[in-house]
Amino acid sequence: MSDYGSSPSGREPSGWAVGGVIFAGCMMIMIGTFGVLEGLAAIIKDSFFVVGANYAYKVDVTTWGWVHLILGAVVVLAGFYVFTGSLWARIIGIVLAIFSAIANFLFIPYYPFWTILIIALDAFVIWALAAHGRAVRA
Repeated sequence: MSDYGSSPSGREPSGWAVGGVIFAGCMMIMIGTFGVLEGLAAIIKDSFFVVGANYAYKVDVTTWGWVHLILGAVVVLAGFYVFTGSLWARIIGIVLAIFSAIANFLFIPYYPFWTILIIALDAFVIWALAAHGRAVRA
């Protein structure tokens, strides 16, 4: 039977797997920081973001600013905990990346290119933490 943190087959984890998880943790820190900055921009100067007239989801920009600010700060914190390799940190990281992707999807009319990029990075974080998360612990 293998120890917690080692691979089930008893082999050393791949360098790619470890690198992918470390990269995912770094991306979480960066995505969260960008979310905090985006949230501050929306709170301080809500006229910075402009939305087209025909979009299904209309929410006050200041409200979105608070959502991005709080979610971004929590994602940064979770990104640091991902480096510990613990299961709870990976689960929280996956859940927060899902929430970040949803929040950015709803923010598409305000900043389309940027939010689509963040959604793609969130998808990578989810994949790396789900597929290779245990590799950092080993």
